[in-house]
Amino acid sequence: MLRCEALTKTYVSGGREITVLRDITFELASGGFLAVTGPSGSGKSTLLGLLAGLDRPARGRVLLDGHDLSELSEDERARVRAEKVGFVFQSFHLIPTLTAQENIQVPLELRGEDGRQRARELLTRVGLGDRGHHYPAQLSGGEQQRVAVARAFAHRPRILFADEPTGNLDAANGANVVALLSEMNRELETTLVLVTHDPELAGRARRIIRLHDGAVFSDSAVAPAEAEAS
Repeated sequence: MLRCEALTKTYVSGGREITVLRDITFELASGGFLAVTGPSGSGKSTLLGLLAGLDRPARGRVLLDGHDLSELSEDERARVRAEKVGFVFQSFHLIPTLTAQENIQVPLELRGEDGRQRARELLTRVGLGDRGHHYPAQLSGGEQQRVAVARAFAHRPRILFADEPTGNLDAANGANVVALLSEMNRELETTLVLVTHDPELAGRARRIIRLHDGAVFSDSAVAPAEAEAS
């Protein structure tokens, strides 16, 4: 589903080249659940942006569901993201003038589909079946993030990228959101890549890649029983 080869990202600042990521190489099978963790500044969010085709590497390449992102134009990469990729971010990015149900319908309506039934099903799935007509300001932070998760799954993406999805939530709500992502990963077989600085949340994944100073520090599988207990 996802493969990156010798992925390297650099920036130029003050006339100096700064390497943010160095020679990142790994594969992730379809339906897998990978957590990318590490301290602040280790390159986690930069890596996610490259894997999702939001940015281009200085060297190396990313293959996403058979597409070599380095060979695609901006428009072609945008099309791949629209068709195959879902996103959940630390900030909920809900449209304040739309209800919860309408927010979930947006990605489907952009594809010319009537998303009302799908949105209602997903609201029920994330435990908000009775809150569909509420606006974001009428929902708690945990509820808003659950709406964001439902929206990310609306168009049935092949892979979902979650960048610090619990960063604006308390511990209990954060654990609930990651449990929801894990559950939907298993049931819908959507490949999931979770970026988090929290090792406890990362422990819910079936595989953990730890970054340090822009390089892979460790790459380990999590035993199923251990992942379930986390």
